[in-house]
Amino acid sequence: MPISVLSVASEIYPLVKTGGLADVAAALPPALAAEDVRVRTLVPGYQAVLSALEDASEQWFFADLYGSPARLLQGRAGGLDLMVLDAPHLFLRPGGPYQDPSGVDWPDNAWRFAALARVGAEVARGVAGGFVPDLAWAHEWHTGLLAAYLHYEGGPPVVMTVHNLAFQGWFPAAVFATLGLPAAAWSVEGVEYFGGVGYLKAGLAHADAITTVSPSYAAEIRTPEGGMGLDGLLRLRADCLVGIRNGIDTAVWDPEGDRLLAENYTASRVEGRAVNKAALQRRLGLAAQPEALLFGMVSRLTWQKGVDLLLEALPTLLGCGAQLALLGSGERAMEAAFLAAAEQHPERIGCRIGYDESLAHLIQAGADALLVPSRFEPCGLTQLCALRYGALPVVARVGGLGDTVIDANEMAMAAGVGTGVMFAPPSVRMLEAALLRTASLWRDQRLWRRLQRNAMRTDVSWRRPAAQYARVFHDVLASRAA
Repeated sequence: MPISVLSVASEIYPLVKTGGLADVAAALPPALAAEDVRVRTLVPGYQAVLSALEDASEQWFFADLYGSPARLLQGRAGGLDLMVLDAPHLFLRPGGPYQDPSGVDWPDNAWRFAALARVGAEVARGVAGGFVPDLAWAHEWHTGLLAAYLHYEGGPPVVMTVHNLAFQGWFPAAVFATLGLPAAAWSVEGVEYFGGVGYLKAGLAHADAITTVSPSYAAEIRTPEGGMGLDGLLRLRADCLVGIRNGIDTAVWDPEGDRLLAENYTASRVEGRAVNKAALQRRLGLAAQPEALLFGMVSRLTWQKGVDLLLEALPTLLGCGAQLALLGSGERAMEAAFLAAAEQHPERIGCRIGYDESLAHLIQAGADALLVPSRFEPCGLTQLCALRYGALPVVARVGGLGDTVIDANEMAMAAGVGTGVMFAPPSVRMLEAALLRTASLWRDQRLWRRLQRNAMRTDVSWRRPAAQYARVFHDVLASRAA
């Protein structure tokens, strides 16, 4: 039986992106269509979204949405069916989705995303003409209040997806009076969280089902070490918590047809990788050494991602005769440290601060191995791209990294199933050991090619995850109907 779903997300690729949430919000709806699930996505009316919206029509007018009028628009962009909250006073501003141009959180984020959730609840109840979804789907803290509004005011069931539990959306208690929720919602069982309002907590407490982006992460967040203050609630709700690993859009990430590469290639014809490696070395000013093991990294430069561990392990990496190609941005101290390392080793370390889509693709296609030394990782997408492109992932055994990479240990190699290198725990010494082990594998080029082919033949698409999401949706609707 077909299912109609309203997805509500704060960003969506390629219109607005700060992380993997945008990729998932864009790639899952087309994959779900194959499961007879039809998705429309409600997103904020950022300038990039409004500029890309085609065939826009007004569905509803809000005379006063947190201080000014707003409109609900419907249209298409990037091949997706979108609902857009056109509220210029909340979303039409310079900077990013969550921060001003200087990198400071917008002071009105509590109301910006309460408005998104409130409008999502109205759409879920059928305000948008003939669109009455069977189910609402909330992503991350920005839309957590959607589950609370529908719980207290009535409406279809809600599935809440957690992409990263570290981002929780906590605001002072005074915000509660502005949200339009009943007094009963101000309780430990409701939206109250450590004396304030927890937007993610609201979603976890009131959703009919909770999903997160890998099976291992679903287990980790139910522990005090991984639960970040929400483990008790997640243990309480364990019967409706499901871990479904992420996928990637294999049309966007396709080494055979990727127009951002210097040369296209396939798993059975990997010679084109050498051309991309040379192009990457030129682009980042690295020595033109095809025999050198080239590590890549595409990451936010933060403590979570373990990039400080890599900084300490650089002498080991360089001692292997290896090179490093790094693309990312984040904490200023880490940015400065990598820039300094690149200046000190100009032909060995290449560093670009910021984000560059074409360079990200070239790193995946030109690096021999991709580093993901995260301290915790809900799923990660970069290692999935690396598998697809034949850059062997070197990853910490945490969260979805452990679910998606098969360590090339003796038994795995004997069985012919290894796809990368894993290490645990996430520490400098274990990362150094992983770098040395990767260098040892690199010296046996026949073995390396075999691992590379294994990696590239791994199914990293949304096909299986989409089927699992569809089962969750069907189960929620069946439970509500019972």
